[in-house]
Amino acid sequence: MTAPRIRSLVSLSDFNACVDIQKVVWRHSPEDLTPAHQFCMSVETGAILLGAFVEGRLAGFVYSVPAYHRGLICQHSHLLAVLPEYQGYGLGKRLKWAQRTKALKLGLSLITWTYDPLQVRNASLNLHTLGAESRIYLPNFYGGVASLVFADTVPSDRLKIEWSIASRRVRDRLGNTFPSYDPGREVKALEGRIENDRLEPGPVRSAGSVGRFLVEIPKDLSKYKHEPAYIRGWQDALRRVLRRSFSGGFLLTDFIFGERCFYVLGRASSPGGKER
Repeated sequence: MTAPRIRSLVSLSDFNACVDIQKVVWRHSPEDLTPAHQFCMSVETGAILLGAFVEGRLAGFVYSVPAYHRGLICQHSHLLAVLPEYQGYGLGKRLKWAQRTKALKLGLSLITWTYDPLQVRNASLNLHTLGAESRIYLPNFYGGVASLVFADTVPSDRLKIEWSIASRRVRDRLGNTFPSYDPGREVKALEGRIENDRLEPGPVRSAGSVGRFLVEIPKDLSKYKHEPAYIRGWQDALRRVLRRSFSGGFLLTDFIFGERCFYVLGRASSPGGKER
């Protein structure tokens, strides 16, 4: 694939192309699409809308709107979409870094967004690659909207991400400097166990007085969409351990992606600013 060109999207044809991409990527019903007139209005009033073009074609876009979080004016990133034929080439990551550059030029230090904590690739991008953090768990955030749940009858839980774009932590990630972990040596508040050839959630345990611990999640729950009870079992265990940890002063600081996948939790620092 040729190197993408990223630019601001400002025309009605750009906005209509973003609607078309949503239809392909998420297959949403018309009422769940962000319409062209929404992009038109919000870009005029401070939104960031950037597109990645490959050989002249809009291959993906990222969209955020002005917001307020924990005393800071910021951007809230609502949509990130890449057409299927361009996925796997790092376009999503490029769009996020471009979004950061634009937000910094606007004098901002924080971008927020939400994502489904059961989606491990999103967790890896958000927490590991980009260096964002999370300390807010939103149970069944969107209700039972069919297009926004992991599988039928599974609540639409979300984590709220804080991306402190001016922090040293994020600058390190941009420079490809990452922390390393040995999962076998780390304390685990939730660890899976193999039963009938699949990973079942173990008991939720206290992490004691340690400053860092891990929480396991299966590498790919999407292949179990026909077994919502299994997915709900993992969601319930994850919800319990994360909400308890957040209330106890911890936050998500990283994600380990491999044959076994783990959220990394550490002691919380103050949000935003210069140092999610």
